Amino acid sequence: MTDNFALTYYSDVLCVWAYISQARVDEVAEQFCDDVSIDYRFCSVFGDTAHKIGTGWAERGGYGAFGNHLREAVSEFDHVTLHPDIWQRNRPTSSTPAHILMKAVQRVDKRQCKAVLHELRLAFFERCLDISRWSVLKIALEDVGVSVDDVKEAIDSGAAHADLEADHRDQKILMVQGSPTFI
Repeated sequence: MTDNFALTYYSDVLCVWAYISQARVDEVAEQFCDDVSIDYRFCSVFGDTAHKIGTGWAERGGYGAFGNHLREAVSEFDHVTLHPDIWQRNRPTSSTPAHILMKAVQRVDKRQCKAVLHELRLAFFERCLDISRWSVLKIALEDVGVSVDDVKEAIDSGAAHADLEADHRDQKILMVQGSPTFI
């Protein structure tokens, strides 16, 4: 009899490196489903994109340069596709709404967490949709088949916010510095 190996996986939904690594995370989850459990947590790398990219990349060319940086990063990975207008149009203001949504999904239908996360990353990276907007988040839930009303209740009650705050608290305690991080 083997013990289950528990992984805690911190990521930011808008992080291209987390998007790239997601295929391997999914592969581990599928191949070792009886032996490995993955606890999805969220850290804020793109909580304020105007500061992170607009200010942080201003001297390097701003959003245009950041988009070019992402295209260069993914060029070596065949399994990843980026929309040509990434970070040029439909710019999310924050990853926080998507993270709150994910915490609500974990409360409502934990089995669908991976599918919703995948759908959110496709919406942003491949379709260039603004995943900080409720209308886009709602479509992701509907596409996966998660109850929008139940998720909205988990958000409106503050429960999803509290769960995200717990992720951030644990992130500090565990000294998680970036996305993705496995513990």
